[in-house]
Amino acid sequence: MNEKMSAETNAINWFEIPATDIARAKKFYESIFEIKMEEMEMGGMKYAMFPFNPMIGKVAGGLAQSAMHTPATTGSIIYLNANPDLQLVLDRVERAGAKITMPKTSIGQNGFMAFFTDSEGNNMALHSNT
Repeated sequence: MNEKMSAETNAINWFEIPATDIARAKKFYESIFEIKMEEMEMGGMKYAMFPFNPMIGKVAGGLAQSAMHTPATTGSIIYLNANPDLQLVLDRVERAGAKITMPKTSIGQNGFMAFFTDSEGNNMALHSNT
């Protein structure tokens, strides 16, 4: 059966943020989001998973270190959920060793966004409703 993407499906079902040092990247993201990430290895790749609930069918992902994962400041940008207020997360970005490249910026009725370069050199974004 060839099923087309519809409004009921996610355009993204998994994401991987490239890392050259999985321990450093894990420490960075745990620090800015105040979370605990689970580590695992699979097929020669090292992963650190963002917390998720597989029972609710939302997008999940994590950090990935392998020969196929190269951090970059160009290309696709992943917006990480920083609700309720991305400023709380953004305030921890530089303390955790990364660089803010665009401060909290209003995007009108869609909330707020900000950009940063993470500990691995990836261009990343945050989004929140307030």
